[in-house]
Amino acid sequence: MPNNQMPHNLDAEAALLGCLIIDEAVQTEIIEQLHEEDFYQEAHRLIFASMNRIFLSHRTVDLVTLVDQLERDGTLERAGGLQSVTDLAQAVPAAANYHQYFEIIRRDSVNRSLIRVSREIIENSQSGPDEREAVAFAEKKIYDVSKEEDSSTLERIGDSSLVQDIIGKFEAIQADPNAFRGVETGFRQLDRITHGLQKGSLVIIAARPGVGKTSLAMNMVEYACLKKDNVAAVFSLEMPRSEIGQRLICSYAGVSMEQALSGKLVQKDWKNLLLAGDKLDKSKIYIDDSSMVTPAEILSKCRRLKSREGRLDLVMIDYIQLMAADIKNANKGGEFNRQQEIASITRSLKIMAKELQVPVIALSQLRRIQTKEAQLSDLRESGAIEQDADIVMFINRADENASQEDLQAGRVVKGAVDLVIAKHRNGSTGRIQLRFIGESTKFIDVDAQGEPEEEPSWYRRSGLDKLTSDDASPAQGSPDGEEDLPFD
Repeated sequence: MPNNQMPHNLDAEAALLGCLIIDEAVQTEIIEQLHEEDFYQEAHRLIFASMNRIFLSHRTVDLVTLVDQLERDGTLERAGGLQSVTDLAQAVPAAANYHQYFEIIRRDSVNRSLIRVSREIIENSQSGPDEREAVAFAEKKIYDVSKEEDSSTLERIGDSSLVQDIIGKFEAIQADPNAFRGVETGFRQLDRITHGLQKGSLVIIAARPGVGKTSLAMNMVEYACLKKDNVAAVFSLEMPRSEIGQRLICSYAGVSMEQALSGKLVQKDWKNLLLAGDKLDKSKIYIDDSSMVTPAEILSKCRRLKSREGRLDLVMIDYIQLMAADIKNANKGGEFNRQQEIASITRSLKIMAKELQVPVIALSQLRRIQTKEAQLSDLRESGAIEQDADIVMFINRADENASQEDLQAGRVVKGAVDLVIAKHRNGSTGRIQLRFIGESTKFIDVDAQGEPEEEPSWYRRSGLDKLTSDDASPAQGSPDGEEDLPFD
């Protein structure tokens, strides 16, 4: 066909319409998978439109009912008249080949759609919009075509391998508890309850400001990428990239960020920092610190990252209330308040997790006026957060408002944290004990006696253990009287 003509195959269109006229089984199988726009010739579009009306009215499509419907629609003459419709039924090469005719028609239809959206992308690009808007427009147009193709059909559960696949999955887990494990967080009890963060899950970590939700989420990213070599995308709407990196390196090195910023590091700290820096340098943690970003922009960036890296294992967003919804689309129905905006954002995040097949960790603020332990109703601005999330976790710290007397008497343990799993769509809820080490913005597991598993060097210097010669500060000098240097 000429280069300027849209892709089409009139013979395949006529053959498929003929199959639909003479075979009722073909009608029930494929008529709902087709659209008028899939046919290139106007006459064929009109004939299929009448066929679809007959089918939706629960009548059988045959030559008589089709001609009658075309007459009632007033389109018989435009469809070629009685003779043309009769010829369709009589000129079918082989009704058994209807699947091949269907594939040819769908292929040409998709190619025509791609050509049309390509023209729209060219026109939009020529109008000179902002580069981010232009890329988002192009990706959305292409994705819309892809989404139309990805249409599942209603089928009997036994007609597919679904049951066998599920049984096989359970057998694999029985043989190896780590089979089908999701992205591990590094917190033993949490990984045991969730079996790792699963693909397609939206995980909400909620807390009041200053409690440590960013630290907890970044600890999970740290373990997933620095310990398990996963690929993660971090979207920080509040904190700059440099501060995120600073937290990561101090947390992984077990070094007090306060002492690092005040120039009080000892030789051992520098060694740990350099090792952590080298590990962080080689990691695949990607950070975006754009202050205003929409779910559509995040999805676009994640698609590109997944395409470039070949995989994407985890997405973290800090935090929901700072995001902006796609107001242009959402505002079509009228006024768009903040609660509706948050609902639109969380729904988009859940769809994004499902499309990318990765767990998405999204942080959320709680209502400030709160004297009791956090509950699902405390999620700020929208019940849609609870509705869309697969997992909702709250960070509760008893030492936040504790008096000095309570801390000294041991009635409240400093740094003790309850991580409450308030919602878990695919498993149990529960309460997990952690310890928060504020100096290095790090959460750690607590053993049965409630003590940290391991203590970084500054932990002993903080007065919880005796000073050792290795831990002498630079101001004091080393045991042999020589000053500790950053590089030995």
